[in-house]
Formats: sequence, C-alpha cells, structure tokens
Amino acid sequence: MKIGKFEIEHLSEGIFEAFEDGSFQKVDSETITGSFEDSYGTNLTAKIGIDPILIKTGKQNILVDTGLGWGLDSKSSYLNTSNLKTNLDIFGITPEDITHVVLTHLHFDHAGGSTYVDDSTSTQPTLPYANYFVQKKEWAFALQQVAQDQLQKGGHYNLDEFYKLAAEERLVYIVDAHFELAPGIELIRTGGHTPGHQIVKIHSESETAYILGDLVPNENHLNYYAMKQMDVEPLQSKKVKTLLLRRAYEENAILLFYHSIHAKAGRLLKDVDRKYILEDVR
Repeated sequence: MKIGKFEIEHLSEGIFEAFEDGSFQKVDSETITGSFEDSYGTNLTAKIGIDPILIKTGKQNILVDTGLGWGLDSKSSYLNTSNLKTNLDIFGITPEDITHVVLTHLHFDHAGGSTYVDDSTSTQPTLPYANYFVQKKEWAFALQQVAQDQLQKGGHYNLDEFYKLAAEERLVYIVDAHFELAPGIELIRTGGHTPGHQIVKIHSESETAYILGDLVPNENHLNYYAMKQMDVEPLQSKKVKTLLLRRAYEENAILLFYHSIHAKAGRLLKDVDRKYILEDVR
C-alpha cells in the first residue's frame, strides 16, 4: 500500500485466541466464521489478528509494534508460526534493516517480539540496529503493574526479556503528546487503553493514514465501544476515539488496524444511518 511517498505493509503473525489471563492460542484460520463474535472486545476470549506494520520511507524502515514473537526464541515450540523475521523476509528486508521501532504500548501481544533468546540463552534485540520508541508514561505504568502483580483484563505485561533493552539504553522515552519521529510520521499519545498508549499518524503528498494500536483494534469497533473492561481509562478512550474517527473521516484518511482478522485497512465512509463503514483500499 502507498501513502504518498511511503510504502506500508502489514506483517501478519496469524490469528489467535486471546484470553482474559493474557495468554494466547494459535487459531486455524479455517475455523474463522466471519461472525461478529470473532471480534476483539466482544468478549474476553476473542479471536484476533496480530499484525505489526512496516513503514518504508525510502531512507528509514520503521516498524510499528513487534507482535508476540513466537518462533523467534532458541528451541521455540512455535517454529511454524510467522514472526518478524519470516515476515520481513517476504519483503526482502532483514531485522538489521529496521531503523526505528515504535511501540504503541507494552502489552505482550504488541511488544513480545522486541527481543528473543539466542542459542546461548542470551537475550538479544530482534531489531539489532533500531531504537525502540515508547512513551515514558507507558514504561512507568508497565513497571508499576509488574511490581504490583496487577493484570488489566485483556491486557498483560511481561517485561522479563524487555529489561535488557532498557539496560542497553535502546529505549527512547517520549515525554511529549505529539512527537515527530521522521518527516511525515508523528507519534500521538492518546492514553485510554493504557496511560501511555500512542498511535501513529502518517502524512505524505496530501494523503493521511493512522495506525491505531488498541484505540480502535479492528473494523468492528468503529461504531461502538466494547473496551471498557480492557481499557485503564475508558472515558479517555471513548473521547479520543470519537475525536480521531471524526478527524479521519474529514481528512479522508486511511485507518490501519493491528487486531483485524478481515479488513486490515480502509477509508471511512458513512452509510444512510450516518454510521461509519470501511471502504476497502487494497
């Protein structure tokens, strides 16, 4: 997909069942019915896609979220599951080619693929030459949750292997609500799902797109709010989501989803009832 001068690709790890305790189970795609019950957020054991997003600017290769990372670790039992390395290879890119990693937040399904354990049982960054950009509020909240052994329903932090990135000063802590990562690429702190949740706005040659993280997990969340039990700040999520969708509609922007099974991206239209519908942009 092209957004102005930028190339955008979804890197799919597959479809998973997400459970309330933060665990995941791989799902055979043939079992997906396409029904509303498959949607993330309709219950706490929903089927979800997990799709990191690659942005190629011509000078930089920017990865938004790193997925679960299944199959990356030495002696992993998930070798038949797609991960960053196998997906990047499809597009002729290696992990060493990634220049920036943006983490919308640090829940395990968005950040677990940031590191792996090598043959000598040493933790290594999956993207060895990239810095990892995360909101400072998100890092502080994640540390607090882990220290207090707290678990938000539908959200799970596992920082065991992630600490090495911090120790090696690979994390870039963002303190601003709006941060220019590169010309045409802006990180926007939304809060809501977690206090430091952020999304990505892309603008190039009069075209605009938004990578939404868990603010709007998939296309089934356009017209209703089903994340109350999963969001740390539900009122903030509802407010920001309403404003963002209104702006995206006015801008004729493309929305890119992280947890969608079917519609990975699209432009917003409105039906006869003034409800949002998604126009396919493939």
